[in-house]
Amino acid sequence: MRRPGRLAVLAAAASAVLVGTAAPAAAHGADAPAATDYRIAVTGTVPALDAVTVRVVEAGARLELTNRGDRPVEVLGYDGEPYLEIRPDGVYQNRRSPTAYRNETLAGDTPVPADADPTAAPDWRRISTEPVVRWHDQRTYWLADGPPEAVRAAPDQPHRVRDWVVPLRVGVTPVELRGTLDWVPPPDPWRWWGGTLLGAVLMMSGLLAAARRGPRTAHRLSAVGLAVGGAIAVGYVVTRAVTAGAGSGFGGVLDALLAGPVWALVTGVAALVAAGYAVRRRPGVELALALGGACLAIFAGAANAAVFARAIAPVPGPGWWPRVAVAVVVAVGAAVALGAVLRLRAEPSIVGPDSASGGGELIGGEQRVEADR
Repeated sequence: MRRPGRLAVLAAAASAVLVGTAAPAAAHGADAPAATDYRIAVTGTVPALDAVTVRVVEAGARLELTNRGDRPVEVLGYDGEPYLEIRPDGVYQNRRSPTAYRNETLAGDTPVPADADPTAAPDWRRISTEPVVRWHDQRTYWLADGPPEAVRAAPDQPHRVRDWVVPLRVGVTPVELRGTLDWVPPPDPWRWWGGTLLGAVLMMSGLLAAARRGPRTAHRLSAVGLAVGGAIAVGYVVTRAVTAGAGSGFGGVLDALLAGPVWALVTGVAALVAAGYAVRRRPGVELALALGGACLAIFAGAANAAVFARAIAPVPGPGWWPRVAVAVVVAVGAAVALGAVLRLRAEPSIVGPDSASGGGELIGGEQRVEADR
């Protein structure tokens, strides 16, 4: 009972760190797409701004602007009004800007209050102490439910949907932030689901073969599988959080993780814990493997399976690696969970203290004890 208490203390301490950690303006990850078929790219600013960098984060859900210069940079809203101002001492948002409310969600469905007026004098409030801001911008991504007409006519071909411009201002000088929006043909999801199913069957066959040598061997193989799947799941979530623009330091990364797909992170960590539990031969190991594997396959695997059917994943690099990562997580989790359930049904005694301490199993009414290897 001491360990759960320690874990609770650690969780509380982590929460306190998150609350007290300053992060760049705008929460990130909460409504980012798991994958998309639209590639958003920044081509630059006209005229060029040496101290300003802009990039796309969260698979195109947001733009991130960093101002390292000594002059404020202003982002103009949809009605040409002052919306954001990135100063050396942080980021300020105009409370009178209707764009500030429309950009609170990716869908842009937040009601605009009556006192929001694009013609009114700006009412600035600081929303960050760092000169970095991330925001949704409907001028950059495709907001309609269906694809463009050209895409509907030839969905298996890439298309330039449009060139976009977000107006900026440095002092009294107008600046254009320019970029492109492209349609990228998605992959065939059935090929990836078929490969995932094949991987799960192959691993399941290996676990069944190992179970014939004794539950201890199957436990070890299951633990290795869970450890690999859990590590991949945690790595994928961390990569996604860092790519989305995690704040500096450990607290910033934790903030990004908790703002994103937190269940994938939790189940990845839980899979690692279940793997360690199985290796240490504790009572109830089959139940731990079954729960750990099932949660891993569902919450860390299937929850991210949109990458099977979409071209652009919310992580850097070629599109095949996140698909492979998700396929491994789903296959490993499903195989470990099903293997543990089958062993529970076939040999109920293996969840008892005897098997946990000595690796015993009943065969033909007699107990066979598997020697430690």
